[in-house]
Amino acid sequence: MPAAGPFSPVRLLVTSGSLLAAAGTLHQLVNHRRLRRPPAAPPPVPTPVSVLVPARDEAPRIAATITSLLGQRGVTDLEILVLDDGSTDGTADVVAATADGDPRLRVLPGRPPPAGRLGKPHACAQLAAAARGEVLVFVDADVVLAPHAVAAAVAMLRAGEPLALLSPWPRQAVSGPLARLVQPLLAWSWLTTLPLRAAERSARPSMAVANGQFLVVEAAALARAGGWAAVGGAVLDDIALARAVRRAGGRTGVGDGSTLATCRMYDTGRDLHAGYRKSLWAAFGSPVGAVGVAAALLLVYVLPPAAALRGSRIGAAGYAAGVAGRVLAARFTATTRWDAVAHPVSVVTTLGLLVSSWVGRVRGTLTWKGRPL
Repeated sequence: MPAAGPFSPVRLLVTSGSLLAAAGTLHQLVNHRRLRRPPAAPPPVPTPVSVLVPARDEAPRIAATITSLLGQRGVTDLEILVLDDGSTDGTADVVAATADGDPRLRVLPGRPPPAGRLGKPHACAQLAAAARGEVLVFVDADVVLAPHAVAAAVAMLRAGEPLALLSPWPRQAVSGPLARLVQPLLAWSWLTTLPLRAAERSARPSMAVANGQFLVVEAAALARAGGWAAVGGAVLDDIALARAVRRAGGRTGVGDGSTLATCRMYDTGRDLHAGYRKSLWAAFGSPVGAVGVAAALLLVYVLPPAAALRGSRIGAAGYAAGVAGRVLAARFTATTRWDAVAHPVSVVTTLGLLVSSWVGRVRGTLTWKGRPL
């Protein structure tokens, strides 16, 4: 880094980045106060609820998910549908053995996705078509719910100004150094940048946030939006679905699901790399958008700590602000607060995954679970 005089461009950039880092952390404090939170003792759910699980080659992990679903309390009329999406590892057998004949659970055989549709949204579309619930709860096969999670999520969905779709954000379990660097940025990103209550009231699709790991939606609102078929070709199908619901006149939002659900997305660094590589290219709309976001992240969260290493006090303040923001978001990831010290490394690592994702996109080599994207 070149020497920075009192009015040098570098000093101006460091100061700007540090101020933006502080503003992001202050904004996150506001969001934490306004975030929808689950009631400790949710009221009974008076309407039929369908919990829907798309599953493809999930035999090693789905038993814990099914056990947690069968243990749900506060939902009188509950059905659980698991779609076996062409699994080759005995996923359906594991589900059946875990359910042990419980009449609330059914395993459905999935149909292969037609041309132009991706596997998960096609599986979710089949589940929604078979469901009878007025509220549909989509749960990934690597998510474990607390016993009151479904009832609490429905309460959050319908509390205050009711929503059509709610994403109770799960706590992310992590394995290995790469996950400890990258996974905390999932919740940190929207907590830092999105004005939550304004986003709930806005009809703009661009302000929608969703996480398909645990997604709660009114069945009527999903139908008005065209269902999962309307987003059948979307790699980030959860966000695409929230945007479709907004375009159909429904309100969407995100809530604190850190005490309700735990998700272990990836068991190894190799799995994490493959998972981010398949979809990260779609996160920012276009190559221009990706470059813009990358430049902003480097300015705000990498340049100030780099300047701090050369003795810049304003850079040190910017670095401290970024670390504080990571600490605030720590409840959503099973990492220690000391991991936040590596926030600049987390940002650089994620940008490396972004580059890898775009390379795969341009070359047409992206796949997921044996299917091309």
